[in-house]
Amino acid sequence: MELSTAQVAFFKKHGYLAVSSFFNDQEVLAFQAEVARLQANGKLRNVATEGDGKTMASTVKNLQLCPMFNESDLFRAVPFAPKVKAAITQLIGDPFIKHLDQIFLKPGNGEGMGTNWHQDNAYFQIADPLRGTAMWVAAHEATLANGTMQIVPDAFREKLEHTRDPMSDHHIRCFPDESRAIPVELPAGGVLFFCYGTPHCTKNNFTDKARAGLAFHFLHEDFAAKSLIEDGRNDRPYVTGPKSTGGQSEYGVKVDGTWDSEVEKASG
Repeated sequence: MELSTAQVAFFKKHGYLAVSSFFNDQEVLAFQAEVARLQANGKLRNVATEGDGKTMASTVKNLQLCPMFNESDLFRAVPFAPKVKAAITQLIGDPFIKHLDQIFLKPGNGEGMGTNWHQDNAYFQIADPLRGTAMWVAAHEATLANGTMQIVPDAFREKLEHTRDPMSDHHIRCFPDESRAIPVELPAGGVLFFCYGTPHCTKNNFTDKARAGLAFHFLHEDFAAKSLIEDGRNDRPYVTGPKSTGGQSEYGVKVDGTWDSEVEKASG
């Protein structure tokens, strides 16, 4: 998908960009079916705790799968989808790697707990936060009621202090000025790009239906330092550029070019 010059400029100025109709209806059906399959197979675990950072919460759930590429051919193929490659190239430059992928699922019926405020760059520590971006995909409609993503615009150059999040078994959190925050509501298939420095969170799901978000992180090669990715080199394929083999060298199978067939297979 070709982003407009204005969209790219907006991302670089404000640190985020929402695109409401990035994935089509068949792709959305494939996403939803794949999330349901992974959940039914017990692949998503509850990372919410009882406030001690260790004991699994009994009344609320923040279900995650990270990484997901090794559990799903469909999700493994997402970074190689032509429109994804095109958009990420425009936003952070070429060549780039797929840095991370994960599912966040908030169950309904009062059980779904959000993920507290944080900046991805508090984990990754790259010198220019605009050279890494998340692509957050609304697998289901994301609204205020079901705890959609919230971000703080224009804050990606601010280095906020982070501490261990006692409500999660591994997350960290920060405390931005929430008066500056905005919610980003998206239809299913909509996408929110936000750079590594943009503070973001999700809120609790107060509806009776589950809501899932798919998060893919991409990093420009110039910032893919060995100290950052060495331990998981084979999990982080070059998506573009001369070092890209379409996933062959990292995954042992050619993934580039399989997007349409994976969507068809997953959507039934």
